[in-house]
Amino acid sequence: MITGTAAGFSCGEMVAVLFRKELLLMNNLGLWHGGDYYPEQWLDQPEILNKDIELFLQAGINTITLGVFAWSFLEPEEGKFDFSWLKERVDQLYENGISVIMATPSGARPKWLSDRYPNVLRVNETRQRQLFGGRHNHCYTSSVYREKVARINQKLAQTLKDHPGVIMWHISNEYGGECHCPLCQDAFRRWLKKRYDSIEELNQKWCNAFWSHKYLSFEQIESPSTIGENMVHGLNLEWKRFVTEQTSDFAACEIRALREAGVMQPVTANFMYDFKGLNYKRFSKEIDVVSWDSYPLWHKREEILTARDNGLQHDFMRSLKKKPFLLMESSPSSTNWQGVSKLKKPGMLKLDSLHAVAHGSDSVLYFQMRQSNGSSEKFHGAVIDHYGGEDTRVFKEVCEIGEALNSLKEVAGTSVRSKVALIYDTESRWAMEDSQGPRNNGLYHHEACVKIYSAIKKLGFNVDVVSMEDDFSGYEFIAAPMLYMFRSQVEEKLRTFVEEGGKLMVTYWSGIVDEWDNCFLGGVPYGLMDVLGLRSTEIDGLYDGEVNHLVPVSGSWEEKEYECRNLCDLIRVQGAEALFVYGDDFYQGYPALTRNQYGKGLAYYVCADAEAKFYDDFFRRVLKESKIEPLVRGEIPEGVEVCSRESDEFEYLFIQNFNREPVTLSSELMDDIGSGTFLYGEISVNGEIVGYQTVVVKRDK
Repeated sequence: MITGTAAGFSCGEMVAVLFRKELLLMNNLGLWHGGDYYPEQWLDQPEILNKDIELFLQAGINTITLGVFAWSFLEPEEGKFDFSWLKERVDQLYENGISVIMATPSGARPKWLSDRYPNVLRVNETRQRQLFGGRHNHCYTSSVYREKVARINQKLAQTLKDHPGVIMWHISNEYGGECHCPLCQDAFRRWLKKRYDSIEELNQKWCNAFWSHKYLSFEQIESPSTIGENMVHGLNLEWKRFVTEQTSDFAACEIRALREAGVMQPVTANFMYDFKGLNYKRFSKEIDVVSWDSYPLWHKREEILTARDNGLQHDFMRSLKKKPFLLMESSPSSTNWQGVSKLKKPGMLKLDSLHAVAHGSDSVLYFQMRQSNGSSEKFHGAVIDHYGGEDTRVFKEVCEIGEALNSLKEVAGTSVRSKVALIYDTESRWAMEDSQGPRNNGLYHHEACVKIYSAIKKLGFNVDVVSMEDDFSGYEFIAAPMLYMFRSQVEEKLRTFVEEGGKLMVTYWSGIVDEWDNCFLGGVPYGLMDVLGLRSTEIDGLYDGEVNHLVPVSGSWEEKEYECRNLCDLIRVQGAEALFVYGDDFYQGYPALTRNQYGKGLAYYVCADAEAKFYDDFFRRVLKESKIEPLVRGEIPEGVEVCSRESDEFEYLFIQNFNREPVTLSSELMDDIGSGTFLYGEISVNGEIVGYQTVVVKRDK
């Protein structure tokens, strides 16, 4: 365990404490199994708390998160603290071999704080102060709120920093939202002054000559509002960046309070699915470990489609730091907040949990351990439900997961190595969805990314999901779908990547604007026209239901036609070879898929929002021609996913069947798998893997 005081360490050195493999292996934890627990809801019923411990042990629970939303119990009145009940729980858990992730309580403040200091409450974009209630209804700029949070964090740290049962600190809960109060307006203006040398530079970069919107001073600038200015795209974009900066700074202040009080354990914050409110790439710099809350909509469509969509998010979270992440929350059963609260069918909870591990998670943690008996989340699934017994279907499956994670404990701390990367950039998406054209109702960026990601995963590749800020060296293929904004010299990095032998795929609506959302002059995709061998001339937005087609050029490639919808880019080739052309409309015969040799590499341009089958065939051919080797040989059956993790000595191959029925693996695939030993699960001698099954094969590297 990492313990000790701050003596001899600077705050910066403590912040640099990293999440290492050794931390997970200490105390024989291996993969963490457990989740969010709220004993403060049951302090008047100690028999329940004691029974919970028994059930935790039976289910193979080794990690519990405490303290989330506990502020009113830790500080029931201002300046009056009570940590006795919390320390008692930490002691009891530790005595039973269960470790604790200790949370700070800033996600929901007590009523006394809002009553005494109303300025800590948020102001919405119409400049209306909010009432007490909900979660994260507080201003991240407020010095009062920062002071009160720092104080409670330091009191917590002083009480528990040296406790051998505390293995990690979890700051707040699902940071999000924004505040438009006078404090935030002033902070926004100060932030802009640091970003721009003068108001004249800001006016120029925001294109404020348009609609006569020039500012005379920074003091005239206000945050975007539906009752004010919300059509200056530079303003909208910079406000989103500021919200991320202010939220990240608030998190950094939370962490600083812990570090200054002597906390040496790693720190995490839980992120959310496909969340557009913050740039997680920026935020992740403040924490040691990325964690996230995963609630996929199983059984709404084919399971493999849900798995691929959720898998993209797993890989996005893992790629933020290129290290193992934590599955911080998942529902053992149904949720209470989705449109339909669907039960997980037998076997799905385990399949879902091990899916996270396959993609790089070192934990399976649930929300929640015991179901609340009242208020908002009383019907949210839990390990222990209102009945409170051990003979429920869900509890039995949680026990099975505990056994599975114990069998896989040597996987903890291992890495994921990817030959293929998908660029999925938050800031570009912000700007694109605010661009007012060519489709204001449905650009389908996320859907396009999922189609591309799915096509690559079907072939048995690991995929890193990266931003424009990342280093592209080490990859063999990069997909850049709808990269509307070019920043961080991404065009130069992609140029170098192709020039040195990499394979690149760029799609329509890429390289259109700079980092201030101003259109590039002189032709697009900006900085890559020679690499791609073309210039985009126009883009057509198709009506809902309108379809065009991608038709192969005779003898060039595939002999199939594919549908395309939503967006069709009209290009002029300048050296590129057209592999497909459009089949309809006035641009019939225009190039729809091109290939261009540049340096030692190849660059492809997909001109339209093509159907999934197109990407399946495209990547099957291109990756094979590029001689980029997948994780396994042989065809992977539909509905089966293959992932891998690796240590210095071994590769751990995860084969998961998301079909409800058994499937049979090919003899070639079985021969490949047969080169290793089965660490978990089994496949029959004739290659059959049962429905909702996970198999893990350990192979020498």
